Amino acid sequence: MASLAASVPEIVAAAVFAVAVIHTFSTRFFAHLAHLQPRHAGLWHLLGEVEVVFGFWAFVLVAALFWLSGQDAAVGYLEGRNFTEPMFVFVVMVIAASRPIVTTVIGMVRLLAAMIPIHKALATYFLCLSVVPLLGSFITEPAAMTLAALMLRDSYFQQGLSNRLKYATLGMLFVNVSIGGTMTHFAAPPVLMVAAKWQWDTLFMISHFGWKAAFAVFVNAVVLTWFFRREVAAKGRTDHDSRRAATPLTVTGIHLLFLVGAIFFAHHPVVFMGLFLFFLGFTQAYKTHQDPLILREGLLVAFFLAGLVVLGGMQQWWLQHALVGVEPTVLYFLATALTAITDNAALTYLASLVEGVSPEFKYAVVAGAVTGGGLTFIANAPNPAGVAILKSSFDDESISPMGLFLAALPPTCVAIFAFQVL
Repeated sequence: MASLAASVPEIVAAAVFAVAVIHTFSTRFFAHLAHLQPRHAGLWHLLGEVEVVFGFWAFVLVAALFWLSGQDAAVGYLEGRNFTEPMFVFVVMVIAASRPIVTTVIGMVRLLAAMIPIHKALATYFLCLSVVPLLGSFITEPAAMTLAALMLRDSYFQQGLSNRLKYATLGMLFVNVSIGGTMTHFAAPPVLMVAAKWQWDTLFMISHFGWKAAFAVFVNAVVLTWFFRREVAAKGRTDHDSRRAATPLTVTGIHLLFLVGAIFFAHHPVVFMGLFLFFLGFTQAYKTHQDPLILREGLLVAFFLAGLVVLGGMQQWWLQHALVGVEPTVLYFLATALTAITDNAALTYLASLVEGVSPEFKYAVVAGAVTGGGLTFIANAPNPAGVAILKSSFDDESISPMGLFLAALPPTCVAIFAFQVL
């Protein structure tokens, strides 16, 4: 194996990245400081926003690059980064969270729930954690995360659930979305990074990943729904918007076309940003059929992911070194662990740069990347979207990273069984 050599800017970038990861796990501390020191509450609240962390430290890294390498090198590095994914997640998150889309998905979930011979609140909860994450294989994981998080927030999280159930639900949602997008080759960011180079199509994904992911998703959802069945049935509310005026089919159809268009042109920001601007104009023209768009939440998530792109771009020197020459089973667990502190799409992208790898290497890296995608806020691109939507339902409007990690461990173990044993 080649020696681990790095330039001074790369070592500084690794150190800044490590501090950003530690900061991510310390956001509740800053939220607590805001109450203890009201004079500087604004600063502490800012540093306590999970979505701000990586963007903030990306600015620190850029400032360090200006000092170490000069303006041309720092600006050249930024211009060499690909920010398509943060832009796409922002666009698809805002469109998917619009009232016509949400009410359509809620209607579909209610129709399916009515066919399940159990309490309606239980059936809806189960579907939010199973069918909607699997839907991410077709409408992309960020859209599935947005829809599931909105339904869970309004019908369950805001109805006085215990913290234990909130964290258990959040951890399972993140895990199921991460593995639920693997039935196709275009919906999950870590799969998208390698599909073209490794010539993986949807048939390959279903036969090697999809059916195993579906098994794990349904087992996870069944177990959690049964375990908390009394609390979910007692507190779940699925009829809170029944008096709202129906959205015309024409408006719903146009919103769906905007969503499909954005997904179809996901690799072309010039196109999907143009569609998004058109979408904004349309929502203004038909205000009576709209709720306020989640622009702030979407922008915060995009800021987070853009920061991850900037910080992650200089970690190749140690990440790729860690992946090469490792036995496939060990590589699977290594990828799962590394995903928790990096980003599964960045991990698989770096793996795709390694030439002459075996099919076992490819499977281990991608399976490990999606398995660990629910363990932390930064492990999977859609996770910050779920945090932005659901965090207002938690104490101090802050989610404990350790609480999320512990809650995600059981469904992650089910995913490990699916991908390693089945």
